[in-house]
Amino acid sequence: MSIYVFVYGTLRAGEINDLAQAAARRALPPARHLGAATVPGALVDFGDWPGLVPVRDGRRVRGDIYAVCPALLALMDEIEEYAPGRPGCFVRRPVLARPLAPPGAAAVACQYYPIDPAWRGAAPDVAADDWIAYRQARATPVSP
Repeated sequence: MSIYVFVYGTLRAGEINDLAQAAARRALPPARHLGAATVPGALVDFGDWPGLVPVRDGRRVRGDIYAVCPALLALMDEIEEYAPGRPGCFVRRPVLARPLAPPGAAAVACQYYPIDPAWRGAAPDVAADDWIAYRQARATPVSP
């Protein structure tokens, strides 16, 4: 049984919690990448990782949709330090992700990990809609 998930930060390919690498370390079936998508929200910067704050003002966050097995979803819960009923920065919620291709593709019901706004603290807003592009630009040294 596959579960669809939307990932926007460190769980994306090439990032520190890359889903493929996390699955391989636990000998779990790999996640199947379905494509890029967006969900309603705005990013905040916690330094090494982002948070997504759900919004209803038209802003969207870019990420990827994957099909995962229940054991990999449980590992994602572990990585995000999410446990139902226990307070934490990340919560797991359902969301409709809008695929970027093909044009007009139907929204996909996914699970994702926005932050609990009460845990945001002083994390600054990110003007960009893509954490990876933002992080890479932020890490680029400025020439004198």
